[in-house]
Order: sequence, then C-alpha cells, then structure tokens
Amino acid sequence: MKSRAAVAFAPGKPLEIVEIDVAPPKKGEVLIKVTHTGVCHTDAFTLSGDDPEGVFPVVLGHEGAGVVVEVGEGVTSVKPGDHVIPLYTAECGECEFCRSGKTNLCVAVRETQGKGLMPDGTTRFFLQRAAALSLHGMLNIQ
Repeated sequence: MKSRAAVAFAPGKPLEIVEIDVAPPKKGEVLIKVTHTGVCHTDAFTLSGDDPEGVFPVVLGHEGAGVVVEVGEGVTSVKPGDHVIPLYTAECGECEFCRSGKTNLCVAVRETQGKGLMPDGTTRFFLQRAAALSLHGMLNIQ
C-alpha cells in the first residue's frame, strides 16, 4: 500500500512528507490508515539527535488514531473499518508482564524496542525500496 509519512532522514533536519510503501500485516498484526497524528516530545527528542536509540530514516508521528484497513492472520478483535488508536510500545499479550496488566514492561519486545522495528525484527515501511524505521508500536492482536 502507498502512504504519505513524515520522515526524518537525519538528526536536526526538517521532517519531509514523502510517499512510502507499507507492507501488508503479518500474523497477529493490523494495518491502520492513520487519519490523525501529532508530533510529540518523543519525536522531537529523536529528531534532535540526542536520543541514543534514534535511528534514521524514521517515520515520526506515533501518537494518532486511524481506521483498520487490513488484518493479519489470526486477528479477531478488530476488523477493517474499525476506528483504533495504535500503541507506542508493542506488547505480546502473553508474557508475565502482559498477563498482569503491565504491558509497558513486555519482555518479548525488548530486543527491538527503540530500534524502529517490529517485534519480529523487520519493518513494514519502505522508502524507494529501502527500509524505513518506525516509532510506532504494534499490539499483537488475537
């Protein structure tokens, strides 16, 4: 799917609105058309170059809302057309922390958190056939 995104190509440089390719969702994932977003302190920190976990190029604007476009295999809790709010931090829903309601401490996503990658170590965003990273977190939805 084609989309437009606010991309930071380098620290301290202005964001550029560019066309990106978005891969379809994998198992347990949801593809969302983001209809509203903001650029917040976390985005500004990454863009400043002071964030030790900052990676570039990166799609900024992780606080938002949108509409489900497509669901991956096994997703039953949402369907295309549903209005949703994506998470900043991904969660597996299965580890001790997720099961106890402390999803912000999910151990399954620690490996990729802050690297702009999905929990499987890949990205869904591509910029002229090169990978673009994301600050968006994704929830593993059943």
